[in-house]
Amino acid sequence: MVRLPLTPAEIERGRRLGALLRRARGSRPMLQVALDAGLSPETLRKIETGRVATPAFSTIAAIASVVGLSLDDVWAEITHDRVGATTDAPSLVAAARAS
Repeated sequence: MVRLPLTPAEIERGRRLGALLRRARGSRPMLQVALDAGLSPETLRKIETGRVATPAFSTIAAIASVVGLSLDDVWAEITHDRVGATTDAPSLVAAARAS
């Protein structure tokens, strides 16, 4: 089976997902979060850096659970229209929790 190339939108969504998970992990060691989620640190690193732009739903759910994000938060963050924004932009989830 040949995998089709990712669209620019899928690549951007993967970057947003990675940035969100990285921010949510905070100062917790990548190794601990990965092990708690049942994945390898290398897999978590690839997701956080956007190299794996379309991880499996179960993988996202496991990481989100460990870092304290709801799947609704994840979905809202990665699908939000942020034209011109970079992955370094403030998290919408963090902003909502801070208020």
